Amino acid sequence: MKKYFVILFLLFCSALILIAATTLGSVSIPVKNTFWILLNKFPFLSVEGTWPQAQELIITQVRLPRVLIAMIVGGALGLSGAVMQGLFRNPMADPSIIGATSGGALGAVLSIYLGWAANYFYALPATAFLGALTATFLVYVIASEHGKTPVDLLLLSGIAVGGLAVSLTAFILSLALHNWEIARQIIFWTMGGLDGRSWPHVKMAYPIIVPASCLIFAYAQDLNIMLFGEESAHGLGVPVVWTRRILLVLTALISGVSVSVSGAIGFVGLVIPHIMRFVIGPDHKILLPASFLAGACFLPLADLVCRTLIRPEELRLGVVTAFVGGPFFIYLLIKRKREGKA
Repeated sequence: MKKYFVILFLLFCSALILIAATTLGSVSIPVKNTFWILLNKFPFLSVEGTWPQAQELIITQVRLPRVLIAMIVGGALGLSGAVMQGLFRNPMADPSIIGATSGGALGAVLSIYLGWAANYFYALPATAFLGALTATFLVYVIASEHGKTPVDLLLLSGIAVGGLAVSLTAFILSLALHNWEIARQIIFWTMGGLDGRSWPHVKMAYPIIVPASCLIFAYAQDLNIMLFGEESAHGLGVPVVWTRRILLVLTALISGVSVSVSGAIGFVGLVIPHIMRFVIGPDHKILLPASFLAGACFLPLADLVCRTLIRPEELRLGVVTAFVGGPFFIYLLIKRKREGKA
């Protein structure tokens, strides 16, 4: 019962955060007006109000799409981390640590540099997905040993593949310095951020991430069984190899699409599943949706800090998440070191 209460609580929090994140900003808007403006956008709930037209434009055309992108990206990254940690049976697994985020950013940067992103609407998410998928499989192939993925090999492989992707991204940036607009866009992807996100980005991300996430939820029971080892999973009828491949493709897909609309944002997939696992336990039937919802709550709050902390300037979202996730990752390493000595 407690587990389902957590899900309901996260749903309630996501609704409150949606209202708060669209209310707060450089222009002050009353909470009451925000609530009625948002409610007015639901089908069959049209209401007449007396709010200023300027406030409605700010909420519906500037803040709301940005908050919705933050929620879907945070959810996708939280879910990706939960899947990878269960898939590798490794608490250190995360889209950024194992190179998927860097690979996705490399794909997006390449698309920008070659002009594909400007000419084809889905070129950016497609190349980001291919980059994330390539990096994920490279790390998996390098780190896996007899069906297992030791934590030291996983971390070293992720560092190597992620470092290579970052180096290639920097190389492309150096080639693009003569064109400041392209160079500026590349810098955006490497640091992560949601400024300038609009409804076309929402239409790009949601139709891909939501169905892929629902497919991932369908594999929750298989992930639970795989926690007991490959032999046990085989004995219980789980096609381990195909399940692992499908989940890797799906997590690379949602991570890549997330990178394509937000840039490289790290550590969300590491921190969120750990917190949720501590609160509700390791059952993936609850852990996966909880990680998605918790990520959808966390990233809009982090973006709100970016928008309001040093107004009128704006922090980069990837910097804020790194400030949270970096110390948390160090804590996990120290904890595992102590457990290894025990």
